[in-house]
Amino acid sequence: MAQYIADRRDIDFVLFEQLEADKLCEHEKYAEFNKKTFDLLINEARNYAVKEVLPTLTEGDRAGGAIFDNGKVTVPECYQKPYKLLVEGEWVGMTEDPEVGGQGFPLTIGQAVIEYIIGANFAFAAYGYAGHGTAKMIEIFGTDKQKELYLKKLYSAEWGGTMVLTEPEAGSDVGNLSTTATPNDDGTYNISGNKIFITGAEQDLTPNVIHPVLARIEGAPKGTKGISLFIVPKIWVNDDGSLGEPNDVVCTGIEHKMGLKGSSTCSLTFGGQGKCKGVLLGEVNKGMQVMFHMMNEARLLVGTIGACNASAAYLYAVNYAKERIQGRDLDDMFNHDAAPVPIIKHPDVRRMLLWMKAHVDGMRSLCYYGANMFDKIKLETDETQKEYYQGIIEILTPIIKSYCTDRGFQVCGEAIQCYGGYGYTQEFPVEQIMRDSKINSIYEGTNGIQAMDLLGRKMGMKKGAYFINLLSEIGKIVAQAKQNPALDQDASKLEEAVTRLSEIAMHLGSTAASGKIKEAFSFATPFQEVMGDVVMGWMLLWRAVIAAPKLDKIVGGKDAAEVAAKNKEAAFYLSQLKTAEYFINSILPGTIGKMNAIGATNDAVVSTPEACFMG
Repeated sequence: MAQYIADRRDIDFVLFEQLEADKLCEHEKYAEFNKKTFDLLINEARNYAVKEVLPTLTEGDRAGGAIFDNGKVTVPECYQKPYKLLVEGEWVGMTEDPEVGGQGFPLTIGQAVIEYIIGANFAFAAYGYAGHGTAKMIEIFGTDKQKELYLKKLYSAEWGGTMVLTEPEAGSDVGNLSTTATPNDDGTYNISGNKIFITGAEQDLTPNVIHPVLARIEGAPKGTKGISLFIVPKIWVNDDGSLGEPNDVVCTGIEHKMGLKGSSTCSLTFGGQGKCKGVLLGEVNKGMQVMFHMMNEARLLVGTIGACNASAAYLYAVNYAKERIQGRDLDDMFNHDAAPVPIIKHPDVRRMLLWMKAHVDGMRSLCYYGANMFDKIKLETDETQKEYYQGIIEILTPIIKSYCTDRGFQVCGEAIQCYGGYGYTQEFPVEQIMRDSKINSIYEGTNGIQAMDLLGRKMGMKKGAYFINLLSEIGKIVAQAKQNPALDQDASKLEEAVTRLSEIAMHLGSTAASGKIKEAFSFATPFQEVMGDVVMGWMLLWRAVIAAPKLDKIVGGKDAAEVAAKNKEAAFYLSQLKTAEYFINSILPGTIGKMNAIGATNDAVVSTPEACFMG
């Protein structure tokens, strides 16, 4: 049976062969679980996603998406039943501790659940999952009373949650916001201002929505140093947890978007009638520090969404390529009596499919690896080792967010290309997946901002130690691969790319330090891209290191391709070797070429006069 969201065999490979997630059960925190428990959970998530969520993908898009009328938003009717099941299944908070409403599963396993549910339809899933980040901020920074009132409702997705930063004149420049907070005698604050681009801020799925709102208290310092964060419920929550009066939070409209039409992207007015109240979350003027906890979680989630879109698009494309009959095999190109063949027989289609597969496989490993780092941080007792893991995450966060969303979108484009003209029509789902995917590179800080963060902040953390530690992790896999004659050459080529990446990182650092900061940062995005390619090579070679001995055991000295034609496990393991071989030999040489261009640091981007940008 064809798969349409994610390859379950590949998920199992990443979880239990690459990351050995079942070993998490050896720790007391996860002792109640085992591999069978994890398998059952993922099976349930897959069944729910395929049977209940996936059918809403096209229906929600074609039905006109979310509809705004007189301050209210109606979501597609097909969302109602699966949302109730999302709440009943406790899917959103499954990795949180039971005392706050979760089920206590590892984040690594939760990644597989997210891949199925969000991969089936993020426009739908966002209504529930957005509240997870809201709850996490309250759990970390909230008072006991705030936790009591909000955590379980948000982690269960019974209430929705948002992230309220952007204003018409303050997008990425959050410090320029104008929303105000005026203290009241009872400890609350009156909130007044306008916000835009707020996902899921108004909908008819939940009885309440909890808004974490950035605002400035009168007299606070300018810029981000003077921003505080407030919990502002759509419906006021009484001290006993019951719902009170509407809180003067009004949706003034929703955006008409390229994709994710079922997800309401709202404009909000707070305090239009002077009756909007909020309570401080965390400390005064420390709102951005609190919000960054949510934003980092969101950035990793958005990277996962990009990978999910790519996975679905690739699976649709490969299934289509196996079924679509067109053209003769090149071996029979001059035989006009030859029967037409499935397009997967054509070399250029195979090139597109292997390019897609390489990126889908690598991105899945990378996103799961990120989740696994968080599990290791949670379980680690040695502070030095904990900081080591945290450093890896700090470096990889902008890569996961930017690379997976950029390449995710490109994979969707290649999927459309595989379909030919049909891919550009609504007859097949890949055009919608591509439309839905584009926002990911814009969400939670555009990818250009991620590149500036990587180059300007992350690379220099701990005097470069975090970056060096990442290179060390890659080096461990290179060393293992060199012990296998089948992988030795690929390992050496990846090692060459790693060495060049290190040189380019030092070059950009010294360029910026020499006063040519604009020249250096004009190459921030290219640097982020080449670093992402190297990380992909690492993940794919790691896969091959695991797969090679298992393939040898199955093949037993016979021709691997012949055995793979009849044995699914042999085919799977062989695909790991061939995918790594393709990426390292066909993609990484171009990456090194891009590194050489960065090393030249041509200043055309900076030196071109504005008058030359004619329009």
